[in-house]
Amino acid sequence: MLSLQHTNFKSFLLLIGISFYFLPTTFGQIDHWETVVYETDIWSYNVPDSPVDEDWNTLSFDAGSWPTGSGGFGYGDGDDNIILPSGTISVYQRIAFDIVDTNEIGAAALLLDYDDGFVAYLNGVEITRALMDGAGQPDYDQLASGLHEAQAYSGEYPAQFTLSKFFLSNNLNMGTNVLCIQTHNESEFSSDLSSRPYLFLGINTTSSDYDPAPDWFNPPVILESSNLPIVIINTTDGVSIVDDPKVSALMGIVNNETGLNYVTDPFNEFYGLIGIERRGSSSGTFPKKAYGLETRAPDSSNYNVSIFDWPIDNDWILYAPYTDKSLIRNVLTYKLGNEMGEYAPRTELVEVVLNGDYIGVYVFMERIKQNPGRVNIDKMEYYDTSGNDLTGGYIVKVDKTTGGGIVAWTSPYAQAPPAWGAVRYQMHDPEIDEMHPLQLDYIEQYITDFETALDGPDFDDPEDGYRPYINVQSFIDFMIVNEISKNVDGYRISTFLHKERESEGGKLKAGPLWDFNLAWGNANYCEGGETDGWEIYFNSVCGGGGDLNNPFWWNRLVEDENYTHELNCRWQELRMTTLHTDSILAFVDEMEIYLTEAAERNFQRWPILGSYVWPNNFIGDTYAEEMGYLRDWTTERLEWMDDNMFGSCEDLSLTENTSQNINIYPNPTSGESKLMFSETIENGQIIIKNMTGQTLLSTPLINTNMHIIDLSTYAPALYNIQIYDNETLISNLKIIRQ
Repeated sequence: MLSLQHTNFKSFLLLIGISFYFLPTTFGQIDHWETVVYETDIWSYNVPDSPVDEDWNTLSFDAGSWPTGSGGFGYGDGDDNIILPSGTISVYQRIAFDIVDTNEIGAAALLLDYDDGFVAYLNGVEITRALMDGAGQPDYDQLASGLHEAQAYSGEYPAQFTLSKFFLSNNLNMGTNVLCIQTHNESEFSSDLSSRPYLFLGINTTSSDYDPAPDWFNPPVILESSNLPIVIINTTDGVSIVDDPKVSALMGIVNNETGLNYVTDPFNEFYGLIGIERRGSSSGTFPKKAYGLETRAPDSSNYNVSIFDWPIDNDWILYAPYTDKSLIRNVLTYKLGNEMGEYAPRTELVEVVLNGDYIGVYVFMERIKQNPGRVNIDKMEYYDTSGNDLTGGYIVKVDKTTGGGIVAWTSPYAQAPPAWGAVRYQMHDPEIDEMHPLQLDYIEQYITDFETALDGPDFDDPEDGYRPYINVQSFIDFMIVNEISKNVDGYRISTFLHKERESEGGKLKAGPLWDFNLAWGNANYCEGGETDGWEIYFNSVCGGGGDLNNPFWWNRLVEDENYTHELNCRWQELRMTTLHTDSILAFVDEMEIYLTEAAERNFQRWPILGSYVWPNNFIGDTYAEEMGYLRDWTTERLEWMDDNMFGSCEDLSLTENTSQNINIYPNPTSGESKLMFSETIENGQIIIKNMTGQTLLSTPLINTNMHIIDLSTYAPALYNIQIYDNETLISNLKIIRQ
C-alpha cells in the first residue's frame, strides 16, 4: 500500500497545485451514442509531395485548395471511395463538424480502420497515434514504423480510441470543430493503404442532434469498479504517449484491502507524477499498447517508491497481454520462477484507464534492473575499474535490437547447428553508454572465456570446463522454465544473464526470466504449439543464418552427464513441488475465477476472442475456452517432459535406508503430516533439513511411536527428514511441502 515515503510526497504535489484526490477518471453519464462523422462524409484531403503547413490540422487553416471527396481513402483493399495512387506514402484529411451543446457529450469514440500508421487530431490537438515514431507532427514523407493491416474489409472491427469527458471539455468547441487524420504507409512499395475514420458521441441526455450509431458500433467500455486494483493515468494536457521520449503524467492506483475498487475511491496505493512511454517490439504493432514508466519527483527526477509493498524503485512496466488471451502467461511464468528460488519480476493484475479511456487488463510489473530487491548484485559505477569492484555486477541480454538495443559485442562462436550466425550481446544494466571501457572489456572477456571452455574438448571437466564460470543450477532452472512453457523466444530473445562480484560468488547466472507471452502453446510457428520436442533444438526446426537463433550453450550442456543428472534430479524435485501438475492447474483455475469480470471487460474493449491474433496456435471463442486450452496444453507438455527428460536421477527417492517401517502421511503436504513408527523410539531425535543441507528444526523423540510435523510455515520445496534412535540414523525420508 502507499508507503510513508510516498505519503510525504503529497506535500510536494500540493505545493505545485495538484489536489491529492483529484484526477479526472470517468466519462460523463451516457444515455446513448450517435454519429457525428462517417467515413463516407465529404472530406478535404491532400496527398503531399512536399512539407505540409503545420497548421493544417487546426480550425483556422484554409483547405480551400485541397480536393474533396467521399471517404474512405486508400488503395489495394477494394474498399475505398477515393483511390490513391500506388506508392502513396501519406494522405492528410480533414472534416469540419458542428456540436450543438458540449454539455450533452459525456465521451466520444474515434474508430479508424488504417494501414499502416496514423496520427489523429481534434482542433489541432493530438488524440492518438499508432506506428508513428517520435512526438509532434510526423513529416509528410515519414514511413510508418511497422505494418498494420486494415480490418473492416475482412469483417473485423476497426481500432477504437476513446476521448474522455476531461479531454473533450478542454478541446471540443461549441459550434464548429475539425477532425484531422494523417495516415502513413510502411513503405512506398506497399501493396495497400487505408484510412477510414468515424467519430461517435456519447450523449448524456435523451436529445438527438446527430445521426444514429450503426448497429455494428460497440460503445466504449466504462469502468466503474473492479476486484483488481485500478490504475488511472492522465498525461499532461491529454497528450498521446509515444515510443520516446517519456511524457509527463499523473498516476493514481486504487487498491482497497477488502471489497471492490471504485474509480471514484481515493488513491490509496500510489498517487504521483510519472514519465511514461510506449514499449515493445513486435507487440508494439498491436492496438493494445504496453508502457514503461518511471515514478518522478516534482522536479522530474527519479523518485523511489514502494508499490504493492514491493521493494522501492522508480522503474515499472504496464505490460499489455493482447496476443496472450489467457492474460496470465507472464504472471504464471514469473510466479514459478520466484518459487524456484531465483528472482523474477513481481506482478499485479490491474485494470487501466488512460486519459479517460478504459484500456483493459494489464500486468503491473517490475522492470529488470540492479536493485537489492530485484537483481541482487552490486551496483556497477563508472569508476569500478579494478579488483573485486570490476568483477560485478553486470546484467547482459541476448535480444532483438528493434527496441533500441545496441550490440555491445558479438560472440566468436557460432550459434547451435544448423544455424551459423553469431550471438550478439547487449548491455542492460549498466547500459553501454554508462560503462567504462575496462568494464565492457571485462564482461565480454568473461563470457567469451565461458564459451571457450564450453566449446573445448574438456568442457565437462569440473575444473577446466565451463563449471567455474557459471552457476549451474540457475542455468538448469532457466532451461526448465523455458522448456515447460515451450517458449519459442526462449534462449534466443529476451534472454538475460547477470554476474555477481567475485566476493559474492563471482559466477554468471541465467536469468531473470522475461517475456513469455508467446509461450505455453501460444505460437503457431516453429512447433511452438506442439507439446513435444525440446526448445533447445529450436535451430534444427527454424534456425538459419540470422542473428535470432539459440546460442550453442544449451545443446552442449546436455552433452555433459553430470549436468543432465543434476537437471533430472532438479526436475523430479520440482515436479513434486512447484511444478506439480495440480499446483500449476490450481493457479490457472484461481486466475480464471479472479479475472472473470475483468476479462469480460477486457475483451469487450479488445474484441479478439474467436479471432486470430498473431501468432495464436489456438483460437477460443470464450475466455473459458482459452483457459481450458492453457490447462490442457500444460498437462500434456508436463507429461511429455516426464517421459523424455534428459539424464537420470536414481538417487532421488522419498524413502531411504530405513531400519524399521515408518509411514508418513500425507506426503505431499501443505501443513501437518503424521509420522508413524512400527517400533517405539525411546530416546531419539527428528531433524528437518532443506535440500542444501541446512538444519531447519531439531526435535527430541522420547518414548513415542508417533510424531506430527508442521510444515505450514515452510516454503514449498522438498525437505529431508532424518530420524535418529539413540544417536543412530534409522531413516532418511523426503517430504514435499506443496
